[in-house]
Amino acid sequence: MPRPIFATVHPAALGHNLARVRAATPDARVWAIVKANAYGHGIERVFDALRSADGFALLDLAEAQRLRALDWRGPILLLEGCFEARDLELCSRLGLWHAIHCNEQIDMLAAHKTQLPHRVFLKMNTGMNRLGFTPERFRAAWIRLNALPQVEEISLMQHFPDADGPKGISAHLRAFDAVTHDLPGERTLSNSAAMLRHGRELAGRSDWVRPGIVLYGSAPDFPEHSAQDWDLKPTMTLSSRIIGMQHLLAGDTVGYGSSFVAEGPLRIGVVACGYADGYPRHCITGTPVLVNGVKTRMVGRVSMDMITVDLSPVPGAGMGSEVTLWGCASTGAVLPIDDVARSAGTVGYELMCAVAPRVPFMPLAGTLG
Repeated sequence: MPRPIFATVHPAALGHNLARVRAATPDARVWAIVKANAYGHGIERVFDALRSADGFALLDLAEAQRLRALDWRGPILLLEGCFEARDLELCSRLGLWHAIHCNEQIDMLAAHKTQLPHRVFLKMNTGMNRLGFTPERFRAAWIRLNALPQVEEISLMQHFPDADGPKGISAHLRAFDAVTHDLPGERTLSNSAAMLRHGRELAGRSDWVRPGIVLYGSAPDFPEHSAQDWDLKPTMTLSSRIIGMQHLLAGDTVGYGSSFVAEGPLRIGVVACGYADGYPRHCITGTPVLVNGVKTRMVGRVSMDMITVDLSPVPGAGMGSEVTLWGCASTGAVLPIDDVARSAGTVGYELMCAVAPRVPFMPLAGTLG
């Protein structure tokens, strides 16, 4: 039989989370962010659940082609724009909208020969200092683009670096408004944290919102708020089985480095899951795990193919018992991905995106179990 580890995507949860976005931003159109292969879920697996969005946004041309192959005829936005001049040919052919964040991209567009002018999203850098024109350079870039026959329409965008924390968005909004107040064009401002935490401040100011992590059931400002606080449902489950058991005595150790020492008699289960499956190697003793839907803890180090878990809270567990690494157990119990990520010193985004190719995805599940 195949090794007993698999991932499951929950379309009903995706639909619920998209509806949650709609409720939080009723006046805005929604880009469903499906970059990084839909945050590790698989574009083809999430498409039907998210196709009621107004558009899809991503990074890679190959992923845009996959969406068109799924018969999506609506807007697709390349969030980082084009990386070389020939990318513009595919934008023209597939009808892609694309970001402009540097003068080199304007140069490429000015040299591009096309009969169909492009819809572009001019990006401002209000302090994130990744991509985009500084406020001082933004209007000059807009003037250049507006003069190009290759450009049909210019929309305006920026990204909030502190929407998930105490600094908030006000300073970045002021910087954006100071430059763009008299410029035409639609605006796209809000990421996941901004739309959930600062909806009142942003009401009526963003024509498009860009939900990413909220669509996939993780809180953008964890641990201040949990997914449950925001009424988000988990969209991915990573499951396995117990493939072995050991009975420890006081002083016995577990795993590489003997980092865990039993304080007394202890029954542990060996689970078919390790860092080669995408489970974080930095998870520590105490990381939450569900066995038969009951919360317990991992003990010892994560190895390439196995972890070990404390079976004390689950006396009936044994060979073949269900193990939920994150997501939804068959009993209906839920282990939030953010709780696991916290034990690894990372965020839920990384766990979703890091599920290894050797982990098979089960056929789509319509419910949360």
